[in-house]
Amino acid sequence: MKFIVTGGAGFIGSAVVRLIINNTDDEVLVIDKLTYAGNLESLSEVSDKGRFHFKQIDICDRKSIDMIINDFRPDLIMHLAAESHVDRSIDNPSTFIETNIIGTYTLLEAALAYWKSLDIVKKESFRFHHISTDEVYGDLHGTTDLFTEKTPYSPSSPYSASKASSDHLVRAWHRTFELPIVITNCSNNYGPYHFPEKLIPLMILNALEGKPLPVYGNGQQIRDWLYVEDHARALYLVATQAKVGGNYNIGGYNEQKNIDVVNLICDLLEELVPNKPNGVINYKDLICFVTDRPGHDQRYAIDSSKLYHDLGWKPQETFESGMRKTVEWYLKNSEWCNHIKDGSYARPRHGIFKK
Repeated sequence: MKFIVTGGAGFIGSAVVRLIINNTDDEVLVIDKLTYAGNLESLSEVSDKGRFHFKQIDICDRKSIDMIINDFRPDLIMHLAAESHVDRSIDNPSTFIETNIIGTYTLLEAALAYWKSLDIVKKESFRFHHISTDEVYGDLHGTTDLFTEKTPYSPSSPYSASKASSDHLVRAWHRTFELPIVITNCSNNYGPYHFPEKLIPLMILNALEGKPLPVYGNGQQIRDWLYVEDHARALYLVATQAKVGGNYNIGGYNEQKNIDVVNLICDLLEELVPNKPNGVINYKDLICFVTDRPGHDQRYAIDSSKLYHDLGWKPQETFESGMRKTVEWYLKNSEWCNHIKDGSYARPRHGIFKK
């Protein structure tokens, strides 16, 4: 099969591409704008393969998108290109509206035109797979409930609102124009090649340099953590086997408080890097609590049982095993990390409003 993967140089996208190239005979074309979070080094292990291709394109550029789709003739389009950081969406919502909503609309129109041009057999097998987030569902604070595929949407941030909008567009193009789509909504991912503005890599890299470990509010916010390679397996499974119009939640069944995540990172570093930066006695001494993010959701948790029952997927990594792999990866890949730290990103925590 031939895949187009938008956002394939990003964190989750690159994991999907590595999975496909390393474990199948499929061909992949990555489309990525290469913004700050897109990194071709995350694809270095597969970039020399004959089945891998790359084009630097903005998904809002309809002419270029039309051209590349018609040239490559994909069997599946996996749409992961998105602005994805809540804090950045608070600072600059317009970029999220443009990429996540207008970009998805542009890609849907291009995919629809391409699909209409296919013969009957190709039309039957084509899929447009839209990858989204559990944040579209809002906040589970004060309940023991889990997000299911039937949970009403209630987004809290500009980021989650833009992703909710894109989900609705994809469903509308299926309902109105019969474009064959599938949608997945995932919980918080972590693992190798994660851009260090997100909680886990930020804490690892800051701790190694003896910098503060800033935790929002009281650190009691709960997230369901999903190892990125487990997510990639699920995405490939849904893209290739799910029925048209299907939607699946993908979670790790690993609910953790943010403060507990940071404490675990510190414990792993105490074991793996006992020689600390100058002046640091214990990594946990670096933890500090900062003004909470505006509108911060307190709890996310996903019910992935539909995906298990329909397609047989379940995560292979526990939170503890996945976190150990993640910390070890960052320790072994200092060159990748150093290239991130070339001055374009200074590892702040965004979205903190000054009173």
